[in-house]
Amino acid sequence: MNKLTRSGVALLLAASLNSALSADPATDAELQTLREQVHQLQQQLAALSHRIEAKETSAAAAPTPAAAPTAVVTAGEKGFQLASADNAFSIRFRAVGQVDSRFFFGDGGAVANDSFLLRRARIITEGNLGRGFSFVFVPEFGGSSVSILDAAIGVSLNDSLQLKFGKFTPPLGLERLQGVSWTYFNESSLASNLLPSRDIGLQASGTLASGTLTYAAGVFGGVADNGSSPNSDFDNDKDLIARLYATPFKNSEGSALRGLSVGVAGSLGRAKTAAGRSAAYRTDGQQVFFKYADATVADGCNWRLTPQFDYRVGSFGLAGEYVVSSTELRSGAATATLANRAWQVSAGYVLTGEASSFSGVKPRNTFNLADGTWGAFELVGRVSGFRVDDDAFPLFASVGSNASEATAYGVGFNWYLSRNLKFSTDFYVTDFGFADSAPASSSSAILRQDEQALISRLQVAF
Repeated sequence: MNKLTRSGVALLLAASLNSALSADPATDAELQTLREQVHQLQQQLAALSHRIEAKETSAAAAPTPAAAPTAVVTAGEKGFQLASADNAFSIRFRAVGQVDSRFFFGDGGAVANDSFLLRRARIITEGNLGRGFSFVFVPEFGGSSVSILDAAIGVSLNDSLQLKFGKFTPPLGLERLQGVSWTYFNESSLASNLLPSRDIGLQASGTLASGTLTYAAGVFGGVADNGSSPNSDFDNDKDLIARLYATPFKNSEGSALRGLSVGVAGSLGRAKTAAGRSAAYRTDGQQVFFKYADATVADGCNWRLTPQFDYRVGSFGLAGEYVVSSTELRSGAATATLANRAWQVSAGYVLTGEASSFSGVKPRNTFNLADGTWGAFELVGRVSGFRVDDDAFPLFASVGSNASEATAYGVGFNWYLSRNLKFSTDFYVTDFGFADSAPASSSSAILRQDEQALISRLQVAF
């Protein structure tokens, strides 16, 4: 009760007493009774006032109730996200779109291979389903058909143990694991021909030794070289895949080797039928230079081994890998174990001074004519080689329509207009080698001359 209220009550009592006293003269007993009633009212008023003041003081000291948490919507260069206030539950949308042009020189028009194409068109949906649970779903709308590239669920127990279930890239190839948006070149090297693209399985991974060592190991359905798993795997043959990757000087401030990473990965499994051997090996220009005969099937053990490295210092980057892929094959009554080999070394230098990174270049300034800014420029180069096992000919592959080896040279220019928009153009030259018993002129028009390809790409990725 505030002071104004108490004063009003007191005035009311005084007026009542005055009215009583100014009425007809009262006896002493009546006056005494009135005085006692007024005294009792005053005591009740004081007690009531005390209780009200105590409640007002308690209410003023109580904290203001916190506002109910609300969802948070964000949009930026990494996509669009809707998340709970504590970020435990979230869904994020990203995308990759690539439009290519391919032009080939020196073939005299004998091959209809010049083209424009939608190389990739992916809508990426990913998010969290509470603390430690995540998901990713990636359909592919580019190319000649729609497919599901990635569909996986993740469980993160801690930094040293994370589980992944579903369809995703197995932990083998360096280029494969880097992703398509931020590689030096528009297309993967010859070495990636010997590595799987996507497979269904389960994987455990994590980081150890203060973040200087990462590991991944899992059981997968098993796919052929350069292959991708369908959405099911109904057989008893599986692949064991493991990878160790170390950045030993990661925490060494000022060391010239801080950006050096080295690793080794391998797989071991069994495969049968034609699905167990590669459908085809392709050049940098994505033309087939080797293909097994239709009658050739996988029938037995297969394994892969690939040492790899990546080095970044300032604006300079250098990466490479070597791959051996061994498969037991059968054609009719003939059997053999073939080991194909490939390698690649690639390098890049950011002319505008930004840092070279495994996850791409982030320009200091985006392209804007009005402001006179141009984004970031990068020069890249690559050399790679591929050799088919000599025992592939003539029982498992045609000597007249296949090359036994290929060596590719590539130079390129990448223009990062912004973090999300990139234009790149690459020129490749691929020399082919043939088995001793091969005819003077290949029956494949693609192999009658060196491949000379110019591939340009406009890419949006976020």
